[in-house]
Amino acid sequence: MDNAILEMTGIDIAFPGAKALDNVDFTLRAGEVHALLGENGAGKSTLIKCLTGVYHKDAGKIIYLGNEIHPSTPQTAVDMGISTVYQEINLCPNLTVAENIFIGRQPMRGGRIHWKEINRRAEELLARFHLSLDVTRPLSYYSTAIQQMVSIVRAVDVEAKILILDEPTSSLDQSEVAELFRAMRKLRDEGLGIIFITHFLDQVYEISDRITVLRNGKLVGEYPIGEITKLELVTRMIGKDIDEIYNLRRSGFESDRVVLGADGIGSPGGASDVSMEIREGEVHGIAGLLGSGRTETAEMLFGVRRVTSGGIRVRGEAVGLKDPRTAIDRKIAFCPEDRKRDGVIGDLTVRENIMLALQASRGIFKVMPRAEQEALADKFIEAFGIVTPDAEKKVGELSGGNQQKVILARWMAMEPDLLILDEPTRGIDVGAKAEIQRMVLEMCEGGKSAIFISSELDEVIRCSNRITVMRDRKKAGEVDAASCTQADILSIVAGGEHG
Repeated sequence: MDNAILEMTGIDIAFPGAKALDNVDFTLRAGEVHALLGENGAGKSTLIKCLTGVYHKDAGKIIYLGNEIHPSTPQTAVDMGISTVYQEINLCPNLTVAENIFIGRQPMRGGRIHWKEINRRAEELLARFHLSLDVTRPLSYYSTAIQQMVSIVRAVDVEAKILILDEPTSSLDQSEVAELFRAMRKLRDEGLGIIFITHFLDQVYEISDRITVLRNGKLVGEYPIGEITKLELVTRMIGKDIDEIYNLRRSGFESDRVVLGADGIGSPGGASDVSMEIREGEVHGIAGLLGSGRTETAEMLFGVRRVTSGGIRVRGEAVGLKDPRTAIDRKIAFCPEDRKRDGVIGDLTVRENIMLALQASRGIFKVMPRAEQEALADKFIEAFGIVTPDAEKKVGELSGGNQQKVILARWMAMEPDLLILDEPTRGIDVGAKAEIQRMVLEMCEGGKSAIFISSELDEVIRCSNRITVMRDRKKAGEVDAASCTQADILSIVAGGEHG
């Protein structure tokens, strides 16, 4: 194919009990952004890991720059000029920004690291992305969004011919996405081939030149961006009609009984002056830009952050949620935004991850019998549609959407009165999003309550009964989800008054 820098043909990969890729073809040209799409478990990550030497193919060919290659390790792929930036940031937070960019390839002088040169070059590289940072600060000083940008800067500085971006925008706000896309266009114009994996379809149409769709480990098709509509794209990704995917209805069980009330709560370095009431059977949304105080509010309500002003009521009783254990004792559960860092434990099995919270509440001297653990795990695997060969598979080997379902199952096993969900559908596919949204709504129909935080306004509106809007780490307004629009919420975010 003209201008092709990568041709993967007839790729097969099988794991015990499952065929991950079945005769898959993929072509990347120099100077293009090629979106690789599909549900979680469709084979996207497996194909990328085959290209980057994490997995080894059982059949097929990989032709790179005209030669057949057999990358044996990720470092081999990097040495060839194939760089990857994964959704979960794989940098060293204790090292400086400059050290992270040049780790393993530091400029040397007289047998020692040339620190002035490292810092100067790091600043120059960041400037290409319109970033001005103190590169001598530890990476942990900066937000997740900045850390993601640093990982991208590192990837493009290794003289790559191919740049693979796996959900690079999942932690970025709109302005940061715009900066990333500006850099991607510049790299594309310089002849780089970019593989773009994302679940944000609007972004696919904004930045991509072509789309390849996988489903169940097989190639569905390859399409120029102008020859397939979003509706057609989703249908091909899911294999179902769009109405079947999003046939959701808000919880109608809502009562006047208040499960949790927050009265002007605040914490140092977090959000301040936040008031809301969560009613029985309600899905209460929290919307706002990245950094607006959504996560900080959730952490106060779960005892992760200490509340130093205002107060919290649980079923009418004033309580001090001094730590998560206290919140759990009050039947409050929390699914955090960063499922890798704060949610699942990758080296434990699906069963062990589901049992964690329930076993912790019982204490170390009341171990749940193995048969009871297995029965409960199997129950939730079936109920939540968790795709796994069995309950003993390590959860770190599951797709992102299935990991998120395991976290939900863990807390549902506790039978909480209130479930706080911080970005529960971030980085997962359209079908898995709809499944998780449906689970939350069904839970609330049964009389439970939920707080639903999402960066996607249409998702918050679709799922919620009422929505608290955050701005500058304070509550800026509250709206009725049934009668509001995205424009109404954005108006509040921009400084308008409401509620």
